[in-house]
Amino acid sequence: MGATVEVPSNCQFCGYDCALLCTVADGRVTAVRPDPARYPYGAAVMASCPRWPLNIAALDAPDRVNYPLRRVGERGSGRWERVGWDEALDDIASRLAELAAESGPETVASAIGGPHASFWPLHRFMNLFGSPNNMGIGQICWNPRIWMDLVTFGWTVEPDIVIGLTGCLVLWGTNPAQSDNSAFWQHIRAYAAGEGALVVVDPRRTEAAEIADVWLPVRPGTDGVLALGLLNVIIAENLIDESFVERWCHGFAELRAAAAPFAPAAVAVTCGVDAEDIRRAARLFAAGPSALVSGRGIDQTGEAVAPTHRALCCLRAITGNVDRPGACVLAEAPDFVTEMAMEMSDAMPDACRRAPLGAHRTPLQSYAGYDAVRALTERLGRTPPLRYLASAHPDLVLRAMEHGRPYPVRALIVQATNPLITYGDAPRVRRALEALDMLVVLEYRLTPTAMLADYVLPVAGALERPVLQVHGGVANAAYGGPAAVAPYYERRTDYEVFRALGLRLGQDGAWPHATLEEAFAAQLAPAGLTWEAFCEAGTYWPAPAFGKHERRDGAGNPAGFATTTGKIELASELLPRFGGPRLPGPAIGGPKAPARSLTLITGARRQPYNASMYFEHGRLRRAHPAPQATVSPRCAERLGLCVGDGVEVATDAGTARFVLAVAPMRDDVVSVDYGWWHPEWGADERLGGAFESNANNLTRCEIGEPLIGSWSYNAIPCDLRRSDEALTWPAGRASGADGEVPAPSPVECGDDAIS
Repeated sequence: MGATVEVPSNCQFCGYDCALLCTVADGRVTAVRPDPARYPYGAAVMASCPRWPLNIAALDAPDRVNYPLRRVGERGSGRWERVGWDEALDDIASRLAELAAESGPETVASAIGGPHASFWPLHRFMNLFGSPNNMGIGQICWNPRIWMDLVTFGWTVEPDIVIGLTGCLVLWGTNPAQSDNSAFWQHIRAYAAGEGALVVVDPRRTEAAEIADVWLPVRPGTDGVLALGLLNVIIAENLIDESFVERWCHGFAELRAAAAPFAPAAVAVTCGVDAEDIRRAARLFAAGPSALVSGRGIDQTGEAVAPTHRALCCLRAITGNVDRPGACVLAEAPDFVTEMAMEMSDAMPDACRRAPLGAHRTPLQSYAGYDAVRALTERLGRTPPLRYLASAHPDLVLRAMEHGRPYPVRALIVQATNPLITYGDAPRVRRALEALDMLVVLEYRLTPTAMLADYVLPVAGALERPVLQVHGGVANAAYGGPAAVAPYYERRTDYEVFRALGLRLGQDGAWPHATLEEAFAAQLAPAGLTWEAFCEAGTYWPAPAFGKHERRDGAGNPAGFATTTGKIELASELLPRFGGPRLPGPAIGGPKAPARSLTLITGARRQPYNASMYFEHGRLRRAHPAPQATVSPRCAERLGLCVGDGVEVATDAGTARFVLAVAPMRDDVVSVDYGWWHPEWGADERLGGAFESNANNLTRCEIGEPLIGSWSYNAIPCDLRRSDEALTWPAGRASGADGEVPAPSPVECGDDAIS
C-alpha cells in the first residue's frame, strides 16, 4: 500500500469551488476537510454547507457513468453498450464530419450550462469546426447585465461592498441566502448588522428582505418602471452627483425627460409598492457610496430585461457610484490569457460568422453587435468573450432541429447542462432532441437529457479535475486549484474530450497542451504566475484600482470610458445602430397572455440543491424532499389550500405539480422551485421524472426582449389549483443508507449490466 498524503483540491459542487484538503491513499480519496488557507474559505459557510462532505461518495456513486456508453435501443429506452474511448471518439468525429459535409458545419450545435466545467475547450472546438451555433441560457442569466454594462460604461462593473464605507446596498431580484449560501451571503448579513442601509427588491420576503431596511415587493415584470421611479426621485430632489454627471455622463437632459413621468405615486400603482418606500430607497441610494447587485429575477422577465438593466446602470451613474470604493469597480482586463483568446474565436472561419441562426432576431446578441462593442472596449485594452455574447438563441436552435429552418441542426453536443430540465418548454425540447441525427452528452450520470443521447461520455468531476474560474473572462480575477486524484475508472476531463475530437478533425495546431493542467499553466503564464503557485494560493485577485477613467495618457488626456462618446452613455449612441432605444424605457415584462388569477415566478433556488443538481443525494433530499409551489398565507386561504396539499400550476405553456408551501410574499404571486427530477427512476418513458414537477413545463423560450432575446421565466400569468393526482415525492423515497437516493437499476448494456 502506498503512502497516505493530504493534498489540496476544490469542491466544485457550486460555482464557488471552495478549497478542500483531501486525504489520498493509493490514488483514492479517503477523507476531505475544508482548507482554511485558500480562497474562498469561510468557517460559517463551510459549517452550514451540506454539500462538500459528499465529495467522497460522489466519486464512487452507484449511478455515476464511468465508461463511454453508446445507445443500442430506442432513444430513452435505457439500453446502451460500453465502448472504448477510441471507438467512441472515432465514431463521433466521423459522424460529425459526415453531417458537416452534407449540411455544412453549422448543422452541429452545442449547449452549455453551469460553472462546474471549463467551456472554452468546447468553444475552441466549435470555432475551428466552423459552427456558430452554441446555445445556452445566457440570455436570461449574465448576458443582459454584461451587455448593458458594456453599452453604458464600456466594460462591466462589479459591486464593491465595504462594511463601514458602503452607505447603501441594493439587492435586486436575487436571494443569496438560497442561490449560493456562500461567503457573499455571510458578508451581506454582516453588512446589514452594521450601519449601512440594505434595500431588497423582490416579490418574496426572502431571508435578505427579512434583514432589510427597505423591502420593495415589486410586481413581477415591473422592475424597469420601479427603476425609473427611483431615477425620478433622485433627479427631482436634486440628489445627483452634479460634478460627476457634468464631467462623465452623456445624455443627462434626455434621461431627466424620460424619467419625469415616473413619479412615485404613479410607479407605486404599477409596481404594487408603497410610494414612500420608493422615495426612501432612492434617497438611501443617492447618499452613497452605494452598491447594487442584481440577479436572475430581472434577467428573466422578457421584454423588460434590457431596459431594466439600462436603468440600473443610470442609477449608478447619476449618483456617482461608478468605479468608486464602496460602490462598484470597473473591472480590469485580465493579466492572464483572456477567455476570448482561449476560445480562439479570431480563428473562426468567415463562413462561420455568416451562418448564425437569426442574427436579425437578436441584433445586439450577434457577431455584428459583438464586433461593434469590441471595437470600443479594445480602445482601453479590454476584449470581451465572444462565444457567450454571440450565443445562439435556444428558440432558434430548437426550431432548426424541429423543422430544418433556415437550415437543419442535426447534431448537438451537450456539456454541463441538462436542457430537458433547464430550457423553456420541456416537451418541445424533448421533441427537438429526439429529432437529432446525433446527440452527444458529457455527463456525470444519466440525466433526463443524457437518457436521450447517442453517446454519453463520462467526465471527470470534483476532486478529479483541476479548476480555473475566471469570472466569464471579464475581470482580472481567477480562482480554483488542482485535482486531488486522477479521474476514477475511465472518466476524462472535458478538455481531453474536445482536444481528442479536434485532433481527429484536423485541428492539430490548436491543441498544443496534452492536459488541462498544462493549458491552465499557459493561460496564467502572462500574469507571471505558475500553475503550482496559483494552486498554493487558490486565487489570483490583484486589488482593484478605482477612478480609472481619470487616468492620464502621455498627453495628459483622461482615459474616460470605452464608449462612443468616451463618457457613461445615459443616452446610448450605440444601441440605435441595432434598433434599440437611446434611453431606458418603461417596458413591462412577461408574456402577453390572457388574464389569469396569479403571476408565476419560476427561478427559485432551494438549498441544499444547486440548479438541477444533487437530487440523487439522500441527505439532501431528506432536508428538502419535495418541490414546492409557494404562496402567501392570504393567497392560500383565498384558494382554499393548505400547506402540504398537492397542487397544479397551469400556464398557457403547460402544467406542473408541486407541494404547497406558504411564506411572506406578494398575495398575487406563486413561486415554484426549479430543476426537479427523479435521478433514482432511470430511463423509461418518464425520462427520470422530467415532466411531473418541471418548472419549464410552464415556460417557453420564445424571443422576448428584442436586442438580446431574453425570454420570460418570470412574470407569467398562471392559475393554481388543488391536484387530485398523487405526487411522487414522499420523503421516504430518499432513504439510502449511504446517503444516496437508491440508485436506478444498472444500466442495460446489451446482454450485460454495468454501472
